[in-house]
Order: sequence, then structure tokens, then C-alpha cells
Amino acid sequence: MSRWKALPAGLDPRARHLVVSLRRLKDHSGLSMRQLAAKTGYSTSSWERYLGGRSLPPKEAVEAVAAVAGEDPTRLLALWEVASAAWTGRRTDPAATDTAVTGTTPGPPARRGPARGLVITGVAAFVLVVASAALLVARIAGDDDGQARPPAVSSAAPAGAAASPTATSYTCRIERVGGQWFAGLSRTRDAILLNGHAGAQVAEAQCLLRRAGFPPGDIDGIYGPRTERAVQRLQQRAGLVVDGIVGPHTWGVLRG
Repeated sequence: MSRWKALPAGLDPRARHLVVSLRRLKDHSGLSMRQLAAKTGYSTSSWERYLGGRSLPPKEAVEAVAAVAGEDPTRLLALWEVASAAWTGRRTDPAATDTAVTGTTPGPPARRGPARGLVITGVAAFVLVVASAALLVARIAGDDDGQARPPAVSSAAPAGAAASPTATSYTCRIERVGGQWFAGLSRTRDAILLNGHAGAQVAEAQCLLRRAGFPPGDIDGIYGPRTERAVQRLQQRAGLVVDGIVGPHTWGVLRG
């Protein structure tokens, strides 16, 4: 598999998620950068910019790489819509300068119809709402009337109400199976995890980080700054690209 360079530090997390997914797809395809260019119709230098996080790939390029890899493009296109909204917020025209080898120039965002703009805005808002809700559910113990309160404040529940739920907590059950380490929460070897993600796969990574000697803090299934720093320390020791993102290479170290 390719050893990728670290993505730009200022790259928006939504754009970073798209780039990481495209990198993973290229790795799984087994194609070199030159072969990818030949099969998609976009130049090698264009793909270097797209996969280096320096330029937003056109939607058609995302569809092309999905077709080459034999993947359903639906998920990638959804990521592209969200990344496009983030990217165009800081750059006026990120795709207009990238021209396919075939001579077709992607149209600038300003020419897209109003319906496309509504779709991008709606998808971005939905992702932000879902991410916020996941963090609130995991980090805040809600009281019975549904009001989220800071953990330091204590308040009695209304008479006759059920007990308040507690924050999500995971138990690590470390075992060695088939020469690989597992914590009993997920068996994934290639899920992409980064700051802001939450769930059992994150908890699995946290358990394995702790086992490897890089404590990520609480095993709460929330990919926050402490988990990200623990991943970076692991990547540095293993000689991987230090980007704080758990992908196939980092899973390989954690499982190994």
C-alpha cells in the first residue's frame, strides 16, 4: 500500500474525510497514480493534488475512481457534497483550475443551479446536527425533562420520574485471536476514524491504544483530542504518516 504524506494541517475535517476515503479506495484498487490517471481521464498531477488535500476533486473524478475500483459511488458522493460545502466556504472556485486529460473542464460552483446549493446546504446541516447529537448523547447525562446540563451542576429529577441515563461506557475484553489483538467491540481492520467520530469502532481503537501503551483517556467511544494524540504517538513510533487518523495502516499496527 502507498505511504501517504500528511494532509495539510488546516484542511477542514469534512474535506479530510473525503480525501482519506479516496486514498483508501486507491490503495484497495492496487493502481499506481499513473494507472489511476489513465483509467479515470484525470492527469497524474491532478490526482496528486486531490489525494494530497490541496484541491477539491470534481464530482466526476470521484465517480470515475469509484467506477474503476468497482465501488458504489453513493457514499463517496455524499462525502463529496459535504466536503464541497466546506471547501467552497474558504475558496471561491476550488475545481475550476483542474482539467481532465480528455479536455473537459469541471464547471465552477457558481454555475450550479439553486437545487444543488440547497442539497449541499441540507447535507452539511444534517451532518453537523448528527455529529452534535452523537457527542451530546455520549458526553452528557440527560435528566428526565430532556434538558442537557453541564456535568458539574447537580439537579434533582421530578417526582415519579425514571432515573437519569449515564454516559456511554465500554469494557475492553482484550484477547489474541489468529495472531491479532481484539477488544471485543469491533472486528474492523479498515474503518476510517478521525476526530469527531463516535461509536464502538472508536472504543475498540481506544482499547487497543491502551493495550499498546498509548492511553487515550476514558474508553468512551468518542474520538476526541486525547484519542487523536494517542494515535499520533502510535503512528510516530510505528513509522507511519502522523495524521491522527485511524485507517488500514494504523489498524494493522493496533491489531498486530
